[in-house]
Amino acid sequence: MKSEARARPTPVANAMLPAQLATLQLLHLREHYEALAAEAARGQISHVDYLAELIEGEVHRREQRSLQRRIRAARLPVLKTLDGFDWGWPRKINREQVHNLFRLAFLAEHTNVVLVSNVGLGKTHLMTALAHAACVRGHSVRFTTAVEIINTLTAAQRVGSFKREMAKYVRPALLAIDELGYLPIDKAGGDALFQVISQRYERGSTLITTNRVFKKWAEIFNNDSTLTTALLDRLLHHCEVVRIEGDSYRQKDQIAEL
Repeated sequence: MKSEARARPTPVANAMLPAQLATLQLLHLREHYEALAAEAARGQISHVDYLAELIEGEVHRREQRSLQRRIRAARLPVLKTLDGFDWGWPRKINREQVHNLFRLAFLAEHTNVVLVSNVGLGKTHLMTALAHAACVRGHSVRFTTAVEIINTLTAAQRVGSFKREMAKYVRPALLAIDELGYLPIDKAGGDALFQVISQRYERGSTLITTNRVFKKWAEIFNNDSTLTTALLDRLLHHCEVVRIEGDSYRQKDQIAEL
């Protein structure tokens, strides 16, 4: 008789269940166990199947929360996907190469990716979409610009927090650096950027967008050929380059009127 009594939850135990589930942070179970229990009773669903459906919902809730945390940590400027990319505008782009990148195999291999084109051809869109896809697949991501890295690390150097700020750029599985080459970089800035690339070498993947072909990168770094060569050596050792050619998408309305 005692074992039978223990097998049946008491009204007090039932009343405590929502609070207990909240303590265990099983929030999906707390919100849905009663409704699903009623459905299970009507459909004569087994206890195991009922529990499995509850657990599946809890797992999905936690996966979505983790994804949202990764997206917030990535600091994406906007959410972009490959589906939203206008393949018809660039005059030249290797579509198969881009689709292959979205398999994200390059992350496991710590391979870098450089997107090279003039302005307005969608390289930032592709970068953001790749960063978002990496978040979805469970990878840590940091999206930034070349200027932001330089400004952040320069300021950190002055106040003694350089290592802490550097770790924010070295730690993620994917570091996306937008707009390299749009503004000139002095020696201090070049040294800071070199340290980021150097410390990530064969430890994580770096994704860069630039409007400059590699032979002109010395112009970005104040014609410092030594620093430029050292940076490119580490960046391009394991690297895939995507070249996009055409006219700026943002100017297409003006172009159509000419």
